Amino acid sequence: MDSQTAVPNNQTAPDASTAGKLKPNSLGVLGILFFVLSAQAPLTGVAGAVPIAVAIGNGAGAPAAYLAAGLIILLFSVGFVAMGRHVVDAGAFYRYIGKGLGRDLGNGSAGIALFAYCAIQAAMYGLYGATVNGLLAHHAGIDVPWWVCALVTMVIVQVLGALGIEMGAKVLAVFVLAEFSILSVFALVTLAKGGGPEGLGFTDTFSLGAALDGAPGVALMFAVASMIGFEATAIYGEEAREPRKTVPRATYAAVALVTGFFAFASWMLISSYGASKAAGAAGQALESGDSTAFVFAPIAAQFGTWVNDVLPILLATSLFAGILAFHNSANRYLFSLSREGLLPRKLSEVNRRHSPGAAGFVQTSIAALLVIPFALAGKDPVLTLFSWGSGIAVLAIMLLYFLTSVSVVAFFRRERVDTRMWNTAIAPVLGALGIAGAIWLIVENFTTLIGGDRTTALWLQAAVPAVLVLGVVAGRLTRSARRL
Repeated sequence: MDSQTAVPNNQTAPDASTAGKLKPNSLGVLGILFFVLSAQAPLTGVAGAVPIAVAIGNGAGAPAAYLAAGLIILLFSVGFVAMGRHVVDAGAFYRYIGKGLGRDLGNGSAGIALFAYCAIQAAMYGLYGATVNGLLAHHAGIDVPWWVCALVTMVIVQVLGALGIEMGAKVLAVFVLAEFSILSVFALVTLAKGGGPEGLGFTDTFSLGAALDGAPGVALMFAVASMIGFEATAIYGEEAREPRKTVPRATYAAVALVTGFFAFASWMLISSYGASKAAGAAGQALESGDSTAFVFAPIAAQFGTWVNDVLPILLATSLFAGILAFHNSANRYLFSLSREGLLPRKLSEVNRRHSPGAAGFVQTSIAALLVIPFALAGKDPVLTLFSWGSGIAVLAIMLLYFLTSVSVVAFFRRERVDTRMWNTAIAPVLGALGIAGAIWLIVENFTTLIGGDRTTALWLQAAVPAVLVLGVVAGRLTRSARRL
């Protein structure tokens, strides 16, 4: 058996009749890239994060924060890609961490990864439900509860996930291209016109003074949060064509494209207002309760008021694409953990299209269990479900990034299968330091990130290490049960 798919010591391999294999050679670079970009929901990231980063972060210098975040993620990606050449598994994070730092931390990180992906998906359901509720009220004059919109969409996502990875990639390609296109065209037109009332304002945005103005840590935190999801490239390694070539290309392409997109789009948005007025305009949008107005208004001014009808629809499809992408990520974690013997073997079954059907059903059930309590309690889906779920997912994923970077160094120092110092030591260490700094900023500003109170922030933060410990304990109990 190949070492990359070997069952860990003291664990019994799943029975051949129940353990399936994901469909190989299903995805190329573009297919993986669409899944990654969908998980990052570009329009949602721009409309949701940029106004806050500008208003309470470093103002006109916010685009520089996206470049800094992109550099940190790029450094992380070097070691991440190097590890991916030697470990190809749908469980990505926990397999990487387990290889370098031991089985216990690997099992704990599996719990965190599942927790993070299910939390961010549930968060998206909250914002998606509220968005679709508004669209139906505006265009059809009917009031459908947000949770009904979310539950109906769960059924659609379940069906698309079961139909196979190629079908999901095609659906996501349409949605991603639509949201990228309108933002990119707006940015390019603004650039071609020489910017807004104060010109392009390059130095007002990208100079060192502008980057460090105000609260750059807050801007960096939201910039990092906007880029969560690129790591999904490794999750699809088993289904990729030539994964040792496809996954690295898709990873670097995703980091470069997302960094450039967010930095450029946010720069042109600021330029459209004028560097001296952008922070004030973003602040007014936040105070009005509709932060998207900071983004939608200049696009409508550029192309016409019809945009005000189209952009909310694109926001809904952006969220749908992200929901589907995280559904696929989470069910592959469940599938991989089952195949390892850490979850019931039933979850490692695949359907006729070689998709993790049973795992997909469980993931959809988890999503429903996370959403329904907020509906029953009558909570605002944006102020609670979306804000809390997003915040806790960002913190959890960043912890996984940090553990993975440390694991990469430990693995290559021990195995010596790759002796390139930059790829296996220098870049991962620099990435780990940058990620550690980002984690500190997230913890320090967590109340701002979730838009809640200090007590709620503390409980949500505590949930992340608690899940790590539970994952370690569960893994040990499973191994002990197998020895009996």
